[in-house]
Order: sequence, then structure tokens, then C-alpha cells
Amino acid sequence: MKGYAAYAKVQPTKEGYRDLEYKVLGTVTGALIKASEPETELADKFNAVLWNEKVWNAFRCDLSSPDNQLPDELKASLISLAIWVSKETNRVMDHLADLDGLISINRQVMAGLAPKD
Repeated sequence: MKGYAAYAKVQPTKEGYRDLEYKVLGTVTGALIKASEPETELADKFNAVLWNEKVWNAFRCDLSSPDNQLPDELKASLISLAIWVSKETNRVMDHLADLDGLISINRQVMAGLAPKD
């Protein structure tokens, strides 16, 4: 699976997990954008979509942990997004939706995670 090779290259930095989350989302979003191109094979599209869902499932697990120190309201909102990503993934897999929604959500979350200069 081509998309997973890029994931292996993402490493934590001295800035911490926020930076890592930003980079992981950037990498998987790049795979989704590439997968949305018309000439992309169906298997590559599905691999990117499923990889994205795994990323969001990992976020959801972390957000559900009692050790997660984010404010409860923010955690609840992000868990809701993770649930939406799972549902939208199913819609994409069933050919009922394109990748635009998944790409948009990732970009919006990335904007919130972006390093502040």
C-alpha cells in the first residue's frame, strides 16, 4: 500500500504531539488528494480512505483516554468529527460520496493544529 510508506516517514519533533498530528494529517491528506485524481486506481483510492480512517480512529482513542488533557468540549467535538469520518469513509467505499468532505475536514483540523510563528 503506497500511502502507508509515507506514514512511516512521519516522526515526532521537539515541538511534540501537536506537530506530529499536523504532519500525519498533512501526509494522509496528501494521499487523499492524490487519490481523488480521476486516473487513480480504485484500490489506491480505498487504501488512502482507509488509512485516513485509521488516523482518525487513533485520534478518537487518544481523545477518549482519561489521560487526554484537552478541554472536554474540544474532545467531544473532535470525537464527533472522528465518528463523521468513519461514516463518510463508508459512504466513499459505497461510491456514495467523493473525497472532498474528508479532505476538507482534515484541512480544517490542520489549520487548528498549524504551528504558530
